[in-house]
Amino acid sequence: MKSLDITSFGRDGLASYACRASESKGRLYQEPESPTRTAFQRDRDRIIHSTAFRRLKHKTQVFVHHVGDHYRTRLTHSIEVSQIARSLARALQVDEDLAESLALSHDFGHTPFGHVGEDILDELMDGYGGFDHNAQSLRIVTMLEQQYAEFDGLNLCWETLEGLVKHNGPVVGDVPQTFIDFNELWGLDLGSHAGLEAQCAAVADDIAYNAHDLDDGLRARLFALDDLWAVPLAGDALRIVHDKYPDLEDHRVRHEIVRRQITAMVEDVIINAKANLSEVKPVSASDVRNCGKTIVCFSDGMKIREKGIKGFLFDKMYRSPDVMRMRDGAEIIIRNLFNVYLNETGDMPNGLQRLSVKMKSNDRPRTIADFIAGMTDSYAISEHERMFDATPDLG
Repeated sequence: MKSLDITSFGRDGLASYACRASESKGRLYQEPESPTRTAFQRDRDRIIHSTAFRRLKHKTQVFVHHVGDHYRTRLTHSIEVSQIARSLARALQVDEDLAESLALSHDFGHTPFGHVGEDILDELMDGYGGFDHNAQSLRIVTMLEQQYAEFDGLNLCWETLEGLVKHNGPVVGDVPQTFIDFNELWGLDLGSHAGLEAQCAAVADDIAYNAHDLDDGLRARLFALDDLWAVPLAGDALRIVHDKYPDLEDHRVRHEIVRRQITAMVEDVIINAKANLSEVKPVSASDVRNCGKTIVCFSDGMKIREKGIKGFLFDKMYRSPDVMRMRDGAEIIIRNLFNVYLNETGDMPNGLQRLSVKMKSNDRPRTIADFIAGMTDSYAISEHERMFDATPDLG
């Protein structure tokens, strides 16, 4: 893999196009700088010590957390994403701490029970501004986390907030109101790309769940190793492992497939990103934002393979009877909780009462959505059991 020769590197070892903590646009609420940490390291630490981060431990990735101890949760997934994001950032010589911050916080806005929770909340919030998990992440780090004496939220750097909002690319079209409101308060330039650190975190998310959902699906016996022969990347890895270790135990074969798939995807992204950098020739983070394309991404060939993996997982895992049964039960729980809170037909939990006071808002549906989105799987289930005679079994 050839090293870059298109730009200069600073004394800090970062490329000229990296986001630098020393050049950050700062924080919405001014604070003294830390004498021991860079601004981006401080953001990472605040993210790790947040309530939202701890809640990820009991939020569904694909399987509800109590189904098994070894399945991914939002927390373990986020940690795995952060490892890959740091590897990519290091290879491209951009700020690893910023990439890690974005990887660790990218799923803050997810509801309990995975994507079904988001889908149902978005439906229930129709007419009230809808629900979007990326917009919810911004709400959490700018207002809903309420721990500090002098401000709401985590008061993160502009670059971290920009990355949370734009890690998947420019925000155009049907823009969530949360983004519009914050952009008016502190412009994030929604129509441009984010820095390379955010792009590293975004593609790391794809790499992590494509590999680890295969692992969890095999562990749950939703499909078998023999089903992977025709799956892109996984099938190639299976052939190599089978030829080299014909008598290897299945759980070791599974691990070998996952690690080889991650390696192949990471190396593809690095090679492709370096080619894109050679073409674009950015000399600043601003050049990256305004170049009109995503730089850190899969090659065209890998995009086809990744689409094949996602297609397999969609058919065999995400739409499997076991997962769909969980989705149906989760829909009932989310829908029932929202409606009973909205109609005030039962005793409101203390958490919702406190949030209503803190938000000082007449927008009751949005406050309810904030409250439900912040729930862990276990809290949503127990709250439903408190208020209703029967609760679906999600196991």
